[in-house]
Amino acid sequence: MKKKNRNRQLPPINENIRFPEIRVIDSEGEQLGILTPNEAQKIAEEKELDLVLVSDKADPPVCRIMDYGKYKYEQERRAREAKKKQHNAEVKEVKMRYKIDEHDYEVRVNQAKRFLKSGDKVKATINFRGREIQHSDLARELLEKMAIDLKDTAEIQQSPKREGRNMIMLLSPKKE
Repeated sequence: MKKKNRNRQLPPINENIRFPEIRVIDSEGEQLGILTPNEAQKIAEEKELDLVLVSDKADPPVCRIMDYGKYKYEQERRAREAKKKQHNAEVKEVKMRYKIDEHDYEVRVNQAKRFLKSGDKVKATINFRGREIQHSDLARELLEKMAIDLKDTAEIQQSPKREGRNMIMLLSPKKE
């Protein structure tokens, strides 16, 4: 079952090309004209290469004479390189209390800056204990102060809001 799905993703090659006429492009990129698949297949076999369907939307469909194994390898290598270069943004969390001391607050801001510069999102969380939840306005002010302190490196993705015994704000790195 799995093998059938994989075959559908591959372009038709050699004998699997089922069109009455095809436009053929040589391995050097020169057009050989409109031929039947059998004629094109013979030319490809003479050069010890494959006949690969490039575009079935064109009229007539376009086929290219190439080394299919090498072509497939190049495609996979390009995909691997692209995957290597992409950065998946994680959500890093900075936790604090609303009664935080000034130095501890600066440490949290510097942590958040470091996370944002590496391309990650920052979730700033203030948690309440006991009756502290009555002072959620002070926590909101603290989170807004943090957003102002980080305005050159971050933009607010989610403004401060209360979730149970926590107040949360989500920051994302600024687009350059």
